[in-house]
Amino acid sequence: MAEAERRRAFEALLQTHRKIVFKVAAVYARGEEDRRDLAQEILLQVWRSFGGYDAGRPFSTWMYRVALNVGLSHARRQRERTQSLDASLIDTLGGGTAIDEPDERLVQLARAIETLEPLDRALILLHLDEQPYAEIAAVLGIGESNVGTRLARLKQRLRRDMTGTPSSRGERDGTR
Repeated sequence: MAEAERRRAFEALLQTHRKIVFKVAAVYARGEEDRRDLAQEILLQVWRSFGGYDAGRPFSTWMYRVALNVGLSHARRQRERTQSLDASLIDTLGGGTAIDEPDERLVQLARAIETLEPLDRALILLHLDEQPYAEIAAVLGIGESNVGTRLARLKQRLRRDMTGTPSSRGERDGTR
């Protein structure tokens, strides 16, 4: 593929799927400047990796995989610099579309998601983006049944963290 043709193909695909970049940046970076930097880092890596993209497969799956790898690496680097959630994170959960007055429950959910391990954040991000289990499994390199099991556990944990109530019979009984 000629360079100009390759660039046009990339720009067209990026135009269609650019929200993936902002969603991943919103989950793994704190503060507007950090999110912008991470989004640029993701875009750069997506471009650098574009030569290895197999056009016979869904671009969104491939792009999620690249973006999440960059996001996970970023999270590892930032792990020691843990800070409380910047409320402005909520502004971009819609994929770059600002929310004027975030609902308190949305703020609570974002805080609960922030406490998850980086891979679990990726899983929730893909789930909240309404990706089918098969695509989540392909992006994260795990089985579809593992996706369902992990999501069920994460939902229970988030419910418990947000409401402060036990989410299973064993926890209510104090047997766990």
